[in-house]
Formats: sequence, structure tokens, C-alpha cells
Amino acid sequence: MNNIVIIGYSGHAYVVIEAFESMGRKVVGYFDNQEKKYNPYTLSYLGVENQDSIEKILANNDYFIAIGDNYIREKIYQKINFMEKFTHAIHTKAVVSRTAQVGKGSLIAANVTINAQVYIGEGVICNTNSVVEHECILKNFCHIAPSATLCGNVEIGYRSFIGANSVVKQGVKIGNDVIIGAGSVVLKDIPHNSKVVGNPLRFL
Repeated sequence: MNNIVIIGYSGHAYVVIEAFESMGRKVVGYFDNQEKKYNPYTLSYLGVENQDSIEKILANNDYFIAIGDNYIREKIYQKINFMEKFTHAIHTKAVVSRTAQVGKGSLIAANVTINAQVYIGEGVICNTNSVVEHECILKNFCHIAPSATLCGNVEIGYRSFIGANSVVKQGVKIGNDVIIGAGSVVLKDIPHNSKVVGNPLRFL
């Protein structure tokens, strides 16, 4: 099994690294804009991700984009386009249905529950303690923050962000590039490019 190289090395990357460690996989190095002074996992610095040597390094390792920002994660994913080496991280303390589909580059963090017939696209983050109920669809590069709950048949659009401790009612469709604030209760569909918060929900 190949070692892992990550792109981005800060707070979110620490969660990713420990997910891989739980799987028995070793993260050996990182790409970033600059070498980090704080290196808690003693990883090798490999330079910036657009340098000429990246394809040579990734040819012998799998890689993962360990960046929480949906737009940056997507941009790097499209720039590298080295698909066969793009892997996902599923913490062994997560519960993932055997009928769920998890796309490349997605993180399923510790204590997450992914139930039956869920579809998770590429580059998705399901963060700590989040719950994704039956038949939900999570499109590419969205982010479900810690302890958020998606009830059954929820659809989350491209690059959308569901804040910590939010609840999305069964059957709701959330558009692309939507931000749902922490602790919100979403009872109806949300159009593209919206920012909403609260209980009762209000648009910003």
C-alpha cells in the first residue's frame, strides 16, 4: 500500500493525518506555500504543489488535499489532475454503510455516521461527529462541519458549507456555493449562492 503525501499542512490536515493513521497508512510528506515551523507529525517538506517535481513525487505515493476551504481544495484538485493517485480518508471510528459511495479525496472523520445509500462526491469533508442519513447526496467539494446532521434524502450542492451543529430537515435541497451558519435549522430548500443562519432561519 502506498504512502500518503498531503497538500496543505495546518489544523485540518492534522485531522486528515490521524484518519490515515487509524487506517494503518503513513503520511510521509507535505506540499505547502512554505515550510512550516510547527511540524507536529515530523513530515518532510516537499515544496509548493505547483513545482515541476510534484508528478515525480506523486507517482510513488497516493495524495490527499488536506485543506478545509472548499474553493482552494477544488482549485488544487483541478490543477493537479493526477486522478489515479487521489485517495480518500475514512477514520476507523467512523460508521459507513456498505451501500454508501465515497468519492476520491473525501474525508470521513472520527465518529461520523454515513447511513444507507448515501452518495458522497469527490473532495467532500464530513467532519467529526457529523451524521449523514439515508439517501443523502453530497456533491463535490462540499463541507459538513462537526456535529451537523443531514436527515434523509438531503442534497447538498457543490462547494456548499454546512456549519457545526446545524440540522437539515429530511428532503431539503441546498444549492451550490451556499453557507449555512453554525447551529442553524434548515427546514426548506436553499437556492444557490445563499448565506443563511439561525433558528428560525434567516438569509444574510
